[in-house]
Amino acid sequence: MSHFQITVVCLGNICRSPIAEAVVRHRLAAARLAEHVRVDSAGTGDWHLGYPVDPRAQATLARHGYALEHRARQIDPTWFAGIDLALAMDTANYADLRTMLDAAGTRTEVRMLRGFDPALADVVEPSGLLDVPDPYYGGDEGFDTVLTMIERAADGLVERLRAGAWQR
Repeated sequence: MSHFQITVVCLGNICRSPIAEAVVRHRLAAARLAEHVRVDSAGTGDWHLGYPVDPRAQATLARHGYALEHRARQIDPTWFAGIDLALAMDTANYADLRTMLDAAGTRTEVRMLRGFDPALADVVEPSGLLDVPDPYYGGDEGFDTVLTMIERAADGLVERLRAGAWQR
């Protein structure tokens, strides 16, 4: 059986997208979908290639019961052949992914992660209203805010997947 592949994408792949990777994996396991749906993450930029998750992101994950071992990676158009759903953390990431998708020529679906938050269902993608703000230059509280946004969206995403969206 083939797997449905989700790749979560932010700018540097050390804060937002690794948090989302950990949360979505956790939610998939709880929903007993982990054997059908795979999730990973990457960044559009190369500044942090090979670096571990930002220590503040790692601490936030640990405080909330999530675990993740991760090294930053950079997505490029060659990845799209193996991705079913690419989830952008903000509108700039969304635009970058759409440009890469055009170059790749695949049928990968590109969405904004918060587009799966049921409370934001009326917001048309892409929209800055769906941005997950980058907490990198702020304090610890920004990571908690980002985690809350991601958890809400992840719950909506898993509900869609549970309804069979991963079966292609």
